[in-house]
Amino acid sequence: MTTLRTALILLLVGMPALGHRLDEYLQAALLSVEKDRIHTELHLTPGVAVLPVVLGSIDSDANEIISDAEQRAYAERVLHDLSLSIDGDRLRLRLVSMRFPKVDEMKQGLGEIQLAFDADVPRGGPDRRLVFENHHQTAIATYLVNSLVPQDPDIRITAQSRDYLQSCYELNYQQAGGRPGTKFFDWLSGGAWLGMFALLLSGRFAFLWRRRANLQQSNS
Repeated sequence: MTTLRTALILLLVGMPALGHRLDEYLQAALLSVEKDRIHTELHLTPGVAVLPVVLGSIDSDANEIISDAEQRAYAERVLHDLSLSIDGDRLRLRLVSMRFPKVDEMKQGLGEIQLAFDADVPRGGPDRRLVFENHHQTAIATYLVNSLVPQDPDIRITAQSRDYLQSCYELNYQQAGGRPGTKFFDWLSGGAWLGMFALLLSGRFAFLWRRRANLQQSNS
């Protein structure tokens, strides 16, 4: 299943994937969009020529054994170099799983680091804009990114765009049943509540003035 998912990433992104070389650190991201969550799988495959650089940042004690603590530390370092936002609001990434190959596999160019993380999506309107950025090991990295077709029939991807390096990816999608966001509350917080309060107050004064005038007429 893992190999199939990796092949799917490379196939969907296109021909540049075929150019992966031994002197590159291939980083392929696959996003899955849900109404309340974004799930991302990141597959990192270091070429043999750049393995000393990658391994040096993982195997801190240089014993060619990647301990659980070293795995966790590197996964957190990768997540620090990623960013994910919805409608301009940055989301907090949460590591949910990780898998590291043996050093011998990596030396043969066969080892693939697999990280998976989630991000909770705040409620919003029907039209949403997602931006994913990867800036991990930029000097040696080759980036690939794509999204799975949403399983939820209420979610429909409308547009995708990438920069030349594919380190920045933008996805626009629509979701049925979305709330119109917080524009009303933004309007209030912007100071418009003062005008609304003045309008209500003037209406109250007008009501009291008319009531007083009616009482004066009835007493005369």
